[in-house]
Amino acid sequence: MKSLYLLFKPTTLPAKTKTLRKLSRQSTETHFISLIHYSKTIKQLRQIHAQILRHKLFPNSRITTQLISASSLLKSVHYSLSIFNHFTPKNSHVFNALIRGLAESSCFQSSISHFIYMFSLGVKPIRLTYPFVLKSAASLCLGDLGRALHGVVVKVGVEFDTFVRVCLVDMYVKVEELGSGFKVFDESPGEINLLWNVLINGCSKVGDMGKAVELFEAMPERNLGSWNSLINGFMRSGDLERASVLFERMPEKNVVSWTTMVSGYSQNGEHVKALAMFFWMLEEGVKANDHSVVTALSASAKVGALEAGLRIHNYISRNGFRLNVAIGNALVDMYAKCGNIEAASLVFDETKEKDIVTWTAMIWGWAIHGHFERAIQCFKEMMYSGIKPDGIVFLAILTAFSYAGQVNMGLNFFDSMRLDYSIEPTMKHYTLIVDMLGRTGRLEQALKFIQRMPIDPDFMIWGTLFCASRAQKNNEMAEFASQRLLQLEPKHPGICVFLSNIYAAAGRWEDLERMRRLMQSRQLEKNLGCSYVEVDGQVHCFVAGDHAHQDGKEIYLKLEEIMTGAGELGYMPGTKWVLHSIEEEEKEDASGIHSEKLALAFSLIRTAPGRTIRIIKNLRVCGDCHSLMKYASKLSQREIVLRDIKRFHHFKDGICSCGDHW
Repeated sequence: MKSLYLLFKPTTLPAKTKTLRKLSRQSTETHFISLIHYSKTIKQLRQIHAQILRHKLFPNSRITTQLISASSLLKSVHYSLSIFNHFTPKNSHVFNALIRGLAESSCFQSSISHFIYMFSLGVKPIRLTYPFVLKSAASLCLGDLGRALHGVVVKVGVEFDTFVRVCLVDMYVKVEELGSGFKVFDESPGEINLLWNVLINGCSKVGDMGKAVELFEAMPERNLGSWNSLINGFMRSGDLERASVLFERMPEKNVVSWTTMVSGYSQNGEHVKALAMFFWMLEEGVKANDHSVVTALSASAKVGALEAGLRIHNYISRNGFRLNVAIGNALVDMYAKCGNIEAASLVFDETKEKDIVTWTAMIWGWAIHGHFERAIQCFKEMMYSGIKPDGIVFLAILTAFSYAGQVNMGLNFFDSMRLDYSIEPTMKHYTLIVDMLGRTGRLEQALKFIQRMPIDPDFMIWGTLFCASRAQKNNEMAEFASQRLLQLEPKHPGICVFLSNIYAAAGRWEDLERMRRLMQSRQLEKNLGCSYVEVDGQVHCFVAGDHAHQDGKEIYLKLEEIMTGAGELGYMPGTKWVLHSIEEEEKEDASGIHSEKLALAFSLIRTAPGRTIRIIKNLRVCGDCHSLMKYASKLSQREIVLRDIKRFHHFKDGICSCGDHW
């Protein structure tokens, strides 16, 4: 019976079994590809990868391609490369996945290298490979390579592919060869809308807004990208009015449109308008993205708008934003620069993903608030975390040493920067050492340090020595430094004002007259100081001698009241405090009505008794205003927090946190 069964057994059974096994294998393959697509972390992807190996599916090209793509999206380039290197034989699809992943992870050099490696193995690129190699060449500004790639694209016959064509034009725009970009554009069949937008961006980038507008007007069909590109161009060129008019004309707006306006205002120094635009966007029901909240937080930091910063932070918390590196850094920076260093520290602790920018922002925050020990502790914690310091971190920590008068420790860190970390000091590092020595009265040592510098001292170095000499009342050293300053920048108004004061104080009338003639002949202009205060969510800006504010009369009456009261406590107004920072400002107003005084008076009028007053000044506070702030804090029984271009001053009960030396 058994032999008969074997004789008459259906011959189709092996083929059916083979088909079933094939279907089962395809089903398993599809299942794993689906799992790869749903993986959210590298840990999950590794677990799926392990199961793929267990099922002996790794030699499968489709699965390998998906693994490389997924690991690239999860920002694990090393894992992508490891998967690629273990796969053989390599084909065009695996190469394409890797080249694309490397380009999108900003590993442009590696992307190009693997494209060359692809050719060396005799593997032909597919159509979708070229756009990512072109992107890499454009990002590295490799015009020669871009032109060579253009030749290859033509040779293999994919030059009329829409994606390839857009990337070709984009490459020429980014390497600033607009002529070649327009040639590709003119030779393009049909209407590719994205090409117009790329060229509008290109014209904007090189400042040819006339051509950008011409392209915009000639477009057969404008989309949101077209409007956004042109608005961005006007913002980039500083034409805020035309950007605003164009924004109003838009038939519809998306979050990119609003973010372009917020970012554009902020980049042009219009931080108050940037904040107004951001909150208007929210009122219109448009949900902000990461870029818009980071830009708005930066604008808040620039003008010290703590209330606005708090509103943005609340919005972030309520709308499920992840506290990623960019948002965490922006929040730490905002709180630190708005005077709430403890809030900055709390956000810093909550931010799980920290990069060197995060640590630097926190160290800077402690430094400018005068918390020397906390800055050092933060620096040590950064080192323990495995992040190596760079030149900017050393600038922050040297600032902390300078403000604390810790000269010897500062000099040791300066030497360590060069010897232990191989970081070559910049002019800013040298300036901080001169400032540190000058603050403690070591003027001769500071001068010797300047003379031994391996690079020629610049305006900032001599200006720092000059200011230190003035603070230490060493007129001889101050005059020596000022002469060096005049040699470097003879038209700087502040130096002439300072020298005039020195000559007047010494009774050197002929030198004084000579300096006045010099100022008149060169028509030297003064830098305007301005100060910001935030009251009831609105930011107010004051300039020196400002009479334009709607509450101007009341402000000046209040200021007179403050100065009278301060005078009774010993305040002596005067113009001897002309300048405190040679590189930043000069005498703002002969009457002594500097912007921070007006901001103070306005704040006392418009805020509740006992509330902390926060003032942000764009220049360095002068000694006269600094003195008045101390008396005002005692008279009003309020804390006054003033941030100038260098640091924070916390005035309370007639005392400043800087110890009267800044």
